[in-house]
Amino acid sequence: MNPGRLAQSSPAVWTARSLSADHRWIVELDERARAAISRAARQAVERGETISSLSRDRFDLESLTGEISHWTEILSRGSGLLLLKGFPVDELDEDELELAFMGLGCQLGIPVGQNASGDLLTHIRDERLPAGTSKVRLYRTAERQDFHTDGADLIGLLCLHGAASGGESLVVSAGALYNELLDRRPDLLEVLYQPMSWDRQGEEGPGEQPWFDLAPICDLNGRPRIFYLGWYIRDAQQHASAPRLSDEQLEAMALLEEIANDPHFHVEMTFEPGDIQLINNGLVLHAREAYVDVPELSKRRHLLRLWLAAHEFSSVDDVLRAGMPTTR
Repeated sequence: MNPGRLAQSSPAVWTARSLSADHRWIVELDERARAAISRAARQAVERGETISSLSRDRFDLESLTGEISHWTEILSRGSGLLLLKGFPVDELDEDELELAFMGLGCQLGIPVGQNASGDLLTHIRDERLPAGTSKVRLYRTAERQDFHTDGADLIGLLCLHGAASGGESLVVSAGALYNELLDRRPDLLEVLYQPMSWDRQGEEGPGEQPWFDLAPICDLNGRPRIFYLGWYIRDAQQHASAPRLSDEQLEAMALLEEIANDPHFHVEMTFEPGDIQLINNGLVLHAREAYVDVPELSKRRHLLRLWLAAHEFSSVDDVLRAGMPTTR
């Protein structure tokens, strides 16, 4: 055990009760903000902008500079969680909506690739892939995703359509999770500081082995940082060349997941059309409940996702904040 480990204390260390009592992380966009976003999106379409060509300077939201600065403050020095409500999904067509979300994201950071193909904007929905399809990332299904982190500094989700039932989003403070691990089992906390093998989910580049080593917890700028996807670690065990998980490692993973799934620590929310959830990936872990959808594609649960390397701060190391490396 490391006697130098200290409990974390900051506005980003919260429980379900404390966050639910503080509504500063929930922001309703007013008509002025909605109009500015819609206007900038239509202008971008008229200029022939694309998802790849947009940048902070090429999407005019200068009238919202004060609001964007406030949102950045919440994400970087506050709870690390922001829920924007009222994004104008009812006023824009499909092309305008994609550019509007990308343009808003560009005010907060630089979009980075989310998969081996380098996609900057991802459609999150159940793709009804055939049973037995290998190497399918969970966001492409209706299955539950346990608590985890993604790449980049900021993760943004825009709800276009909710599920028929289920699909709730869960968020938990990484600092509160760390403190509870330190309090309950400091020995297992130390285990999480040691490298484990992670599966590449079929997205390895030419000549790369299908797994890599990474510690779920490391210290970044003097503070602990959790980077965790439990199923990636467990999936690596299918490769004979990957080191076997020890009993201690399995116990440490189980405890981390047990704490995150305790309703005392996490907050649950149901997305409505026009909701944008933004999280600081270095301060917050997120999960998604399983959901049930209708057969019609146009009525299924549908989110858009952005990964952003933040302009004003860095919450993950340089490799992770660059997003997933492109291999094809």
